[in-house]
Amino acid sequence: MVKSYEIKPDQSIELLQELHILTREQKLNQDSRRKLKQIYHLLQFIEPIIHQYKDQEFTLVDHGAGKSYLGFMLYDLIVKNTLGKIIGVEANDVLVQKCNDLLLKFKFNNMSFISQAIEKSKATIKQAQIVTALHACDTATDHAIDFALEKKAAWIILVPCCQAEVYQHLKAHKMNNMKQHWVELYRHGIHTREFGSHLTNVLRCLKLEHQGYKVSVTELVGWEHSMKNELIIAEFIDQQRTQSGERIEKILADLDLKTLQSRFLVS
Repeated sequence: MVKSYEIKPDQSIELLQELHILTREQKLNQDSRRKLKQIYHLLQFIEPIIHQYKDQEFTLVDHGAGKSYLGFMLYDLIVKNTLGKIIGVEANDVLVQKCNDLLLKFKFNNMSFISQAIEKSKATIKQAQIVTALHACDTATDHAIDFALEKKAAWIILVPCCQAEVYQHLKAHKMNNMKQHWVELYRHGIHTREFGSHLTNVLRCLKLEHQGYKVSVTELVGWEHSMKNELIIAEFIDQQRTQSGERIEKILADLDLKTLQSRFLVS
């Protein structure tokens, strides 16, 4: 039997079983325990944001929903007691069908799923006050950011994953920069990947600041639980920072990455 302190008091045991976080015997394996810890910790950041809406309607769009561990647990513990709704966006039709079956079973009436690539959701979803993307892989996180910017979302909560695009460009242009002393930051292959991942998130934060957001960056959980551990939270304060845009241009120019300017600078 799972230890009682590991599960929140109001959490549906049956839902956790349907999500395969708990076994039929109500047990947690190591992977499920790690996953549960990540979701619960993320909810601690999202819950006070939702409470700001009190008796107001709001829409939370979860991009790259996957099996929607985050969406279902968020709805079950918090959103079902509000006027809010959750829309999960996922490109995998099979996963979307399974999620639709689950929300019908549990009668989560203000929750829905769209089978669609993130970059196409701008045309489908009219508004979003809160945008989340938990481990949306590679450029999916960037598409989630672009969606949030277009909808003028008040809050953006991201846990990026598998940032390969900048890495590939760094790798391709590495030889052009070998005479520069700072190329040592990413000369070795493993450093190229790590530096590319870090640089991607730095550029994302600058992009959000340039578009009027106040950005904070922290770790989601301890590194022993997840290597994809960076949590970016952005609140729209309508104060655009011109300097952030200038820094994006300078970084991309210095690293021979000007071809990525349209990714990180909004015209």
